[in-house]
Amino acid sequence: MTENLIIFNARLVTPVGFEARKGRDMGRLLMMDNATVEVTDGIITYVGPNRGEDRDGYWQGYWHYNARGRCVLPGFVDSHTHFVFGGERAEEFGWRLRGDSYMDIMRRGGGIASTVKATRASHFIQLRTHAEDFLKRMSRMGVTTVEGKSGYGLDLATELLQLKVMRSLNNDECKRVDIVPTFLGAHAVPEAYGGRTDAYVDFLIHEVMPVVKEQSLAEFCDVFCEEGVFSIVQSRRLLQAARMMGFGIKLHADEIVPLGGAELAAELEAVSADHLLHASDAGIRLMADRNVVATLLPLTAFALREPYAKGREMIDAGCAVALATDLNPGSCFSGSIPLTFALACIYMHLSVEEAITALTLNGAAALRRADRIGSIEVGKQGDMVVLDTDNYHFLTYYIGMNCVHATIKGGVIYPCD
Repeated sequence: MTENLIIFNARLVTPVGFEARKGRDMGRLLMMDNATVEVTDGIITYVGPNRGEDRDGYWQGYWHYNARGRCVLPGFVDSHTHFVFGGERAEEFGWRLRGDSYMDIMRRGGGIASTVKATRASHFIQLRTHAEDFLKRMSRMGVTTVEGKSGYGLDLATELLQLKVMRSLNNDECKRVDIVPTFLGAHAVPEAYGGRTDAYVDFLIHEVMPVVKEQSLAEFCDVFCEEGVFSIVQSRRLLQAARMMGFGIKLHADEIVPLGGAELAAELEAVSADHLLHASDAGIRLMADRNVVATLLPLTAFALREPYAKGREMIDAGCAVALATDLNPGSCFSGSIPLTFALACIYMHLSVEEAITALTLNGAAALRRADRIGSIEVGKQGDMVVLDTDNYHFLTYYIGMNCVHATIKGGVIYPCD
């Protein structure tokens, strides 16, 4: 559903451009007071000063929205989540508080394996209902586009089921959030392939990925490139095969140990490399040179009590940095956009302006959509966020609290109170 909409008396705050912003350019935003944005059939057709009400037919056929000086930003793009899954893992959170590591929990049958068991036992309606609830919560925090990963099936049937849930939600006429689906069959090695990781990679390449592609269920292919999961060699083989099939490629890289995932992402010219808590300086420079978006997930570092990724250093090295929540049932059961903003600025030393770019235009670039979303410019989708304030610094100053007044998707206004 799209609408014709005129927003006026807005304080416009937006990055500009149709590709990722890198380095210092991430801190450069267009700001305009007393601004008007017009959306026609869901697409932005005018951005500029208020034009008054004297033009013939100016109001005809359009909803009009008086922003009353509030900040209007592009819709937030959460470019890394795992929001379709069965079950929950609340007990594991207590284990981590007791000192058990992420990998220790995985080795004792918890972690991803626990969610795989619950997801395999779930049916379509259960998964869809649960996922739809997450999407509504995301929308209330200003998210208008989200990436969703499979990876809790680790078999053909359940991987397809997760992706079909996303397709169903994406085809909803009244959807409030666009979904970009990613195949993450290489999220862990299932018990049936214990000790035979290469054979599992073969299974994914030859029996699962062709079906995913044939049914157009995913745009990207991702891999958990990590010690004890998928090695550099295995990740390279999987992603090269994915690229040959026409998938965009992504990596979970250097999250737990410095394995060289950032370097692999640069070598393959991946769309993005995500996590990067332990990325090397050389890997960061290579990613900057090869235009790989560094997608950072501060909520996960917070939840795992791990060091934060070197966001400041990445930007200073010329990287395009995106921010995302990593909403998932284990290592980060949170989709909080407000807390993501705060952690990125307080602990990764991004400026507020850089964080805005990271959660809008650069998040869009991490999904190959910077030409369509991520900024308020003519020709892009009418996806926007209206804050409850005329001061965009509240995004980080109001720590962990939602200051979104309304979310606008394709010209349709969804109040958040």
